[in-house]
Amino acid sequence: MSKHAKISRDFRVENGGKFRLKSFNPGDTGGLKLEKDHAAELLDKGVETLAALQDKLYAQDRRALLLVFQAMDAAGKDGTIKHVLSGVNPQGCQVYSFKAPSAEELDHDFLWRTTKCLPERGRIGIFNRSYYEEVLVVKVHPQILAGQKLPAEVMSKHVWQERYEDIASFERYLSRNGVAVVKFFLHVSKKEQKKRFLDRLVQPDKNWKFSLGDAEERKHWDAYMEAYEDAIRATATPWAPWYVVPADNKWFTRLVVASAVIDALERMDLAYPEVDEAKKSELAKARAELEAE
Repeated sequence: MSKHAKISRDFRVENGGKFRLKSFNPGDTGGLKLEKDHAAELLDKGVETLAALQDKLYAQDRRALLLVFQAMDAAGKDGTIKHVLSGVNPQGCQVYSFKAPSAEELDHDFLWRTTKCLPERGRIGIFNRSYYEEVLVVKVHPQILAGQKLPAEVMSKHVWQERYEDIASFERYLSRNGVAVVKFFLHVSKKEQKKRFLDRLVQPDKNWKFSLGDAEERKHWDAYMEAYEDAIRATATPWAPWYVVPADNKWFTRLVVASAVIDALERMDLAYPEVDEAKKSELAKARAELEAE
C-alpha cells in the first residue's frame, strides 16, 4: 500500500452495507498534529505527485478519472478543488458545477446533464455536485421530484431505491469503459458550518459567499445526514468508492483528498506511451537534422 493510500484509507468506503455516518468524525485529523506551514508543505508535495501522474494519464490517453464532490454548504468543496488540483495541467482537467436543473435538463433523464460532461480519455473530470443531488436535495425536498415531469407510474415509494440502482449501474458502466470514479463527501459538522456561515456574514470579502438559501437548507440538517448515509450505503463499491472526508479542518480535508486522488491514479499503473523502432528512427533523423543546422 502506498503512503498516499495509507493517509486516505480510513476514510474510504467501498462496502456500503456496513456504512454508518456516525462512525466518522468531522473533526478527525487521522492522528496528525501539523502546523499550518507543515501541512501546506505536505500538500504541495502531493500536488507535485498528482501533476506528474496526470501528465502520464494525459499522454497515455486510455483512461479517465471522474472526481465527484458532495457536501453541505460551507464544507469547503471549492477550496479543496482549487488547492488540490492547482498544479494540474488545465488541458487535462475539466471542472463542472451543477446547480438547479434548467428547463432543458428537466426534459431529459436525471443523468443526462452530467453524462454529457464526463471526462474524455486522458483527463480528470471534476463534478462540483453531481447526479447525487437527485437522491440528496430532491429526497429532502420531494416537491422537486413532483416538478420533474416524470410519468405517474415511476413516482412510487421505490423511486429512491431505483435511483440508487441506476447510479450504481451507471458507475459500473463507467468503470468498465476505463473511467475510474472516486466520490468525496466532505463531512463538516453542524457547529463548524455555523462558524463558517458567521465568518461569511462578518467578513466583507466573504459576504458574496452567503445566501439565505444556505441558512434555509441548514434547517434540514438531520434529513440531509440521513440522505447522505442512505446514498453512500447504496452506492459505495470497490470500483466507485466514497471517501467520507473530515471537513472541520481544511488542511486535513485537502490532504486526504489529494492522497485519495493520487491513490486512484497510481492504481491505473500509468506510463508514457512506448515508442516503436520506426518512431525511434524518425526521432533520430529529426535530431540529426536539427543538430546539423
